[in-house]
Amino acid sequence: MLIFSFFKTLTDQVITVELKNDLSITGTLKSVDQFLNIRLDGISVEDPERHPHMLAVKNCFIRGSVVRYVRMASRSVDTTLLEDATRREAKEAKK
Repeated sequence: MLIFSFFKTLTDQVITVELKNDLSITGTLKSVDQFLNIRLDGISVEDPERHPHMLAVKNCFIRGSVVRYVRMASRSVDTTLLEDATRREAKEAKK
């Protein structure tokens, strides 16, 4: 649940999603659900020569199970808040 909550805080920020098929898509995060399915708007592909069919696509829905990595700007991450939430979750799991 912590990761889902973290991604919800990234809404309307630019992220890059690398898929398991080596396709990397950059766009504005519009929504994420509990299965970590991601909806991006205003997308672009990092390697358009390799994936020319993606040039016409403006937004996309990415199933969470095909995501390898999600990259975002370091300024987008509040590490203090994330560390505190992680500690709280770990403490509750021990009970």
